[in-house]
Formats: sequence, C-alpha cells, structure tokens
Amino acid sequence: MIVFSIHQENPLENLNTAFNVAEQHLDIPRMLDPEDMVNSVKPDERSVMTYVSAYYHAFSGAQQAETAANRICKVLKVNQENERLMEEYERLASDLLEWIKKTTPWLENRTTDNTLPGTQRKLEEFRDYRRKHKPPKLEDKARLENSFNTLQTRLRLSNRPAYLPTEGKMVSDIANAWKGLELAEKGFEEWLLSELQRLERLDHLAQKFRHRCEIHEEWAEGKEDMLQSQDYLKCRLNELKAMKKKHEAFESDLAAHQDRVEQIAAIAQELNVLHYHDVQTVNTRCQLICDQWDRLGTLTAQRRQGLEEAEKILEKIDQLYLDFAKRAAPFNNWLDGAKEDLLDMFIVHSIEEIQDLVEAHEQFKGTLGEADKEFNSIMNLANEVQRLCQQYGLTLRENPYTTVSPSDISNKWGEVKQLVPKRDRTLHDERIKQENNERLRRQFAQKANIVGPWIENQLDGVASIGVAARTSLEEQLNKLRQFEKATDSYRVHMNELERYNEEVQESLIFENRYTHYTMETLRVGWEQLLTAIARNINEVENQILTRDSKGISEEQMNEFRVSFNHFDKNRSRRLEPKEFKACLVSLGYNIRDDRQGDADFQRIMSIVDPNNSGYVTFEAFLDFMTRETADTDTAEQVMQSFKILAGDKPFITAQILRQELPPDQAEYCIQRMAPYTGRDAVPGALDYMSFSTALYGESDL
Repeated sequence: MIVFSIHQENPLENLNTAFNVAEQHLDIPRMLDPEDMVNSVKPDERSVMTYVSAYYHAFSGAQQAETAANRICKVLKVNQENERLMEEYERLASDLLEWIKKTTPWLENRTTDNTLPGTQRKLEEFRDYRRKHKPPKLEDKARLENSFNTLQTRLRLSNRPAYLPTEGKMVSDIANAWKGLELAEKGFEEWLLSELQRLERLDHLAQKFRHRCEIHEEWAEGKEDMLQSQDYLKCRLNELKAMKKKHEAFESDLAAHQDRVEQIAAIAQELNVLHYHDVQTVNTRCQLICDQWDRLGTLTAQRRQGLEEAEKILEKIDQLYLDFAKRAAPFNNWLDGAKEDLLDMFIVHSIEEIQDLVEAHEQFKGTLGEADKEFNSIMNLANEVQRLCQQYGLTLRENPYTTVSPSDISNKWGEVKQLVPKRDRTLHDERIKQENNERLRRQFAQKANIVGPWIENQLDGVASIGVAARTSLEEQLNKLRQFEKATDSYRVHMNELERYNEEVQESLIFENRYTHYTMETLRVGWEQLLTAIARNINEVENQILTRDSKGISEEQMNEFRVSFNHFDKNRSRRLEPKEFKACLVSLGYNIRDDRQGDADFQRIMSIVDPNNSGYVTFEAFLDFMTRETADTDTAEQVMQSFKILAGDKPFITAQILRQELPPDQAEYCIQRMAPYTGRDAVPGALDYMSFSTALYGESDL
C-alpha cells in the first residue's frame, strides 16, 4: 500500500503528488501535464485513457505476485511444521532409547550382595523405578507414537513422501526396545521378593547354626582334657571301678550328642548350598566342631581301653548312683532338647502352618505329665542317696557315674516349665500376626477382584469403539474422551491397591488364594488401557483430519468403515495384505490372479504402506480410497509460483524473496536454495526449480 497526503483546496499540487508517486513506486511515466489537466476544460481523452491503462497493468502484475507469494508461504509453512515434527520425533526417540538402553541392563541384573539389607534396598530402588521413572517414559512413548502418526497424516495430506526416521529410531524399533525393557522387568519384583525370602531363611539357618554350635561347644568344653587324663593310674581300686562306670555314662552321653553334631553339619551344608554370604566362617566353625568330635571319639576309645585293662575293679557299686546316672543322662538330654525346641525360632506364612506348630506344642505339653513322673523318680534316687548317707553317717560324695547333678536336673526342669507358657505366648502372638496377614490378603483380593474386571471391561469397551458402522467420528472421539476421563478418575483405586500391595509385601506375604490377580498383572492391564485409549484417540483425530481435509461426508465415512470392518475379522483396526486385497476386489478393483495382478497390488501396497509395516491402517485405506478428491499442491504449482515472483526468469534472487515473502520463510528459502548455474545467471542467483522439486521428493530438508 502506498500512502500520501492530498489537499482538497489545491488540485494542481495533488496531481503533481500523484504523478510523482506513480513514477517512483509503480514505474509509470508522467505522460500528462498537471497544469493542462487543471486549466483545460476537457483534457485529451486518449492521453488520459492511456495513462489510466498504465495503472491497470501495474496493479494486475502486483496482484499476481501477491497470489504467488501466498502460495509459496502456505507450502513453506507446511514444510517448516513438518520439519519441526521430524526434529521433535528424533529428539524424543533418542532420549527414550537412551533411557531404555541404560535401564534394561539394571533390570536384567539378577544379582545381589547376598545380604538382607542390600536386597531390601534394591527392592526400594525397583519401587522408585515403577512409581517415578517409568510412568513419564511411558507417556513419552505414547506421545512419540502420536507425533509420528500425526506427522505421517500431515505428509499424506500435503502430498509429501512418508517420513522415514533415522535407522534404529522407527516406531517398531522403539516398540521392540520397550518390549525388551518389559521382558527384563517381568519377574524382577518376584525375584527380589523370593531373594528376600531366601535370605531371611539363610539368616534363620545361620542363627540356628550358631545357637546349636554354642550349645555343643558348651557341652564339649573340657571333654578332651578329661579324656586325656590318666588319673585312673593313681586311684584306688574302688575309685577306678567308679571311673569305669563314669566313662560308660559318658559314652552314652557322647552317643546322644551324635545327632546334634550331624545336625550342625547338615545346617552348614545347607548354608553352603544356599550360598550364605559368611559361609567361610560357618565352614571354619563346623570343621572345628567335626575335628573335635573325631578326637573325642578317638580319645573315648583310648580311655575305655585303658580302664578295661585295669582288672582291679571292685564289684561294690553304689546302685543308687548308677541308676541315677543312667536315668539322669537321657532325661538331661531330653531337657536340653526340650529347651532347644521351646527356644527354637520359626518362620511361618499361613494360619495352617502356625496351627501345625500349636498342635505340635500341645502334643509336647501332653508329655509333661510323664516327664514330671520321671523327674520325681530321678530326684527320689538322689534323695535316697542323701538319706542313706545321713542315716549311716557317710560322707556325701559326687556321683562317680555322671557329671549331671540333681540341682542341674532340678534347674533345667524349672526352666522348661517356665519356657512352656512363654512358648504359648509366642505362638499366640504369631497366630495374631498370621490372622492379620489373612486380613491383608482378603483386603487386597477384594479390591483386586473389582479393579481387574473393571480394567478388562474398559479394554473391551475401547476395542469396541469404531466397530459399529453408524457411529460418527466425533461420537467415537467423545466416547474415547469419556473413557479417558473415567480411567483418570479410577486411578485412585489403583493407588489404593498399590498401598495394599505395599502392606502385603512389608508383611512378607507371598501367596493369595483369594484372587488370581497380582499387582503385576493389574499394572500391565492398566498400562495397556492407558495406551489403548491414547492410541485410539490419536487414530480418530487423524481420521477427522483426513475427512475434513478431503471433504468426505459422514455417509461416505460410514461406507468406508463398513467395508474396512467387514474384512477386519480380528478387530485389530488394521488389514493384512490378503484382507486388503479382498476388500479392493469387493469394491470393484480388477486385480487379476496372475503376475501382472500381483505387480498391480504391490504398487497399491507401496502407496498405502510406504514404511513396509506389513499391514494397512484405516487412515491409509481412507487416504487411498479418496486420493483423487484432495486439493493438494504439487511441485509444478510451487515452481510456477516462484517463476511469477522471478518475472519469468529461471532463477530468483535473495532480494526478491525478502521483498515478497515473510522474513522467516524468505530466510528459509535462501538457506536451502542451491545457487543457479545457468548461462544467464546473475550474482546471487538461486535455483528455485530444484528447491521446488525437493519439497515433494526425497531430500535432506
């Protein structure tokens, strides 16, 4: 627009201003004299018409240039937006693949430091990954797929070739990488929980091993020195006889301890098999006990041989001491075993298991009556010895046949009677714990049995949208938005289940017979639901974009959908090549069953499936069926528009581009146009023909 001021009271000055402006800005020469025009009653009509026609030709050329510039702006704007989407896709794909590459080895690593705290820390790290790190990446993946689909739709609608991402960054590559991530993730949590269970059992076994070693070492303390002593060589005959009987009692005690040593060795072997982290200490201690046990056996045999060689043994044996020793030794062993059982630690995971322990404990309590009788009998023997000594004035000596004293038996029997009610309380507390675990199982199962079917029903509902032929795209999109809103509202139930699952895991509950759903299966179903809704919304929006761009009526859309759904037998929203071929034949396409027909069909497949994905989506099917009706730009049209701006010249200059196009699009063309090398080139000439061809063909733009 050319702006200049006029003065109504001075026509001569106005004419001079108008002629000057026309000459400077429109290249129209001053063919009329302003004074003649003002002073003449009737100016020369032919001169005036000639001058006015010059204005007509000037403005006609300007309007044509403006139209050409608008077309170029439109094409360049579309191309710039497509490039921005390509760059965004490449960036998102690189970031997501890098994250997957970094995360997958961590999930595939099935090793721990073989300690309970270290494994618990690894479980917390995995929970952080599931709650904080993975969900944003899942959203990035969905946004990446949506961006790719939108870009391909825009390229089809603008008559551009399909976008092929950088090698290794295809949607299928990302999907395969994600699948590999999920495969690595699958079972990781169960492995950690089973590892915790194994390590807990290992700690329990290690404590049990140490406890039994302490009991045995306490029992074995001083035994080697006693067996190595040759005191029987300096004793009187009656004392020697007593030593022999005492040695017989010791052999009984030694045989009774054989099972304990074997149990210690068996526990050590199990710790080795289960790879206990401090197995070296366990093996060393076990070896010391076994070596000592072998020495005890050898020394016992040697001492017995020495005593048997002593033929001077008196037949006067105090029968009461002997009876006491024979009955006290096994009863003492029984007391030690009872104490071990009453103090034994246990791990149970169900009410049935604790019930078994309670029943076993009740059976043990049933034997206490007989044990009390045996205790009284043994103590009566000791009391009888004391009574006889007092009656006959004898010196009360230690029992020569055993190291077990009546006070030892009495003290241990008192300890056993005190441990019984403690064991009752421990079992009662454990029963309460298992009942609470049962409540947690029922609580989780009750919620899971509601959430699981809801997710399955939502997945079925999302899959059914679009199958009905008479449903408009807007209605489908509205239904999908409703599903999206309902799913977002339902997220609170998944969070509640996650809290229940944390309580279950913290209570070390590993099985739940009240539901077949696990937190892992529910998470997978939830993620599938979110992905399905987002993918279907994107597909419907692209269908609406295609429909509106090509002016397809709702009735035509329904007809296309009916044909597509008829051959989409498995309702996968895509057609296999055989299904697509049958669909084309049903729509009247003449595809012969020979080599020429196969070639024609392959040509059609290259149009609807440029990325060789092996299937045809509804969007590609719709684009193919309506390809003749689209009003799209071509390389020839863009080339013709540049030619108009260049004044019919085969090249264009940066000055013309900056003059006719907006600044950003002018700079876009200048940076990408190759220099013109024709014979008629001028300095700074640019080749707009190759640039126009590159916009619609394979290029690096």
